[in-house]
Amino acid sequence: MNTVTSDMAKKPHTIYTQTAEVFRWLSHPARLQILDELRRREACVCHLQTVLQRPQAYVSQQLRVLRDAGILDTNKDGLNVYYRLVDPQIMRLLEEMLGPPKPPRRVPDCPCPYCQTEGGKEIPEKSCCG
Repeated sequence: MNTVTSDMAKKPHTIYTQTAEVFRWLSHPARLQILDELRRREACVCHLQTVLQRPQAYVSQQLRVLRDAGILDTNKDGLNVYYRLVDPQIMRLLEEMLGPPKPPRRVPDCPCPYCQTEGGKEIPEKSCCG
């Protein structure tokens, strides 16, 4: 087998392997819920904890998988770290599977700055995740 034929034989396997990896990332219900929430707007760990009703360590573990995969990125604002969805392919897949994203929501009892705003005015500064 020459080099060109060898490269051609490897390419489909690589495409299938990469595609399988994407579906592996999306195959976990908690990760899908996190990604669905992050389609609405960026969010901090405490907001995602409240939405998922899961402990911080569990949410952080799922976020690490998605961040290591390059699907998420972070933005630090003071003591808070916000996660955002940055992979356009994943955004398209989520829209295909879950429909268009719903508007951002404020979650009762969530300590994050977004949920703690009232009438467009933020409640005095506090760190929700730090």
